[in-house]
Amino acid sequence: LVMVFYGSNGKSNLVSMENKVEHQAKNQITQDIHISPDLGMLYKVRLGLRSLEKGTSQLFLCHLKMQNTSTLDTFSLTINKTLPLSLNGDRWVEFPVEWPLKEALSVVTYHLTVFSSNILSERNLVHMTACIYGAHGDTGDRSLLWSLQNVQQGEDNESFLVTVEAVELGELDKVVLLISSKTDCKLDVKKLHLKEALKEHPTYVFEVNEAFSVEANKPEIQKEIPVSFVVRGDKQKNDLDHNLHREGGEAGNLTEYTIKVFTGDKRGSGTDANVHIILFGSEDKSEVFQLSQSLEHQNPFERGKVDTFKVKTKTLGSLQSIEIGHDGKGF
Repeated sequence: LVMVFYGSNGKSNLVSMENKVEHQAKNQITQDIHISPDLGMLYKVRLGLRSLEKGTSQLFLCHLKMQNTSTLDTFSLTINKTLPLSLNGDRWVEFPVEWPLKEALSVVTYHLTVFSSNILSERNLVHMTACIYGAHGDTGDRSLLWSLQNVQQGEDNESFLVTVEAVELGELDKVVLLISSKTDCKLDVKKLHLKEALKEHPTYVFEVNEAFSVEANKPEIQKEIPVSFVVRGDKQKNDLDHNLHREGGEAGNLTEYTIKVFTGDKRGSGTDANVHIILFGSEDKSEVFQLSQSLEHQNPFERGKVDTFKVKTKTLGSLQSIEIGHDGKGF
């Protein structure tokens, strides 16, 4: 069992609970840990298993209590989680530290979508983790291939969604990938999309576009990927144009789609919520578009009305499906 402490001035090294037990009662361990005052005010703790080697047993964490022995300020938290979260799964759990008179951060779920061409076919032989960095620290190395959702597979492209639970990171900065394999292989990673699960925006896009040659039993490959651009609601066109400019492209390379939404005529069919759409094609997936600027009506999605929207995005190939939804706000 190891811990990492985050303070206003940085983070600690791994603090091991091994061979340092000051007092041990039934199902309870008490230990004195000396943390450098250079860390500043503690705001987050990550707690987990040092590794997931073969034979690692599961550990059920019930409760954590910390006390500053100088000020006697006390922080107590009920955890009730088992590590790792599943077989070969996430080995970390983290939480904000709440001190008296200090506002604490929140725990959020991040959705990380990985776009590739062959990771799914190699997933049983490959170990791949991501460490997400933001204004409030990092997530530590989180496994990407233990629990995949929303798997999309085409002839040349695939994508899958991974959930990461962490203390909110604030503005995101970069992702560091670590890749190793039991056999020689080549992994083609196209890009990563990252956002909070309960928010449509912002969506952080990390362009990778690299084929990694992984050799068996060799040191893992480390790749640092800075954020390429950010989609922020109504600003997504400006962000997309900025990204094209960075890559030397032109806005004329975009494909324009016309979207018509027919709102039902029954009572309660309309909505005042913020509606979004994502287009899925045979070659790629679009950004998240907010459908807010109707060509016909200032107030879209009224009962019995038709609203037209125009969006521009990169080449998607043949359209295969869409995701459409809203945030539940308003009537």
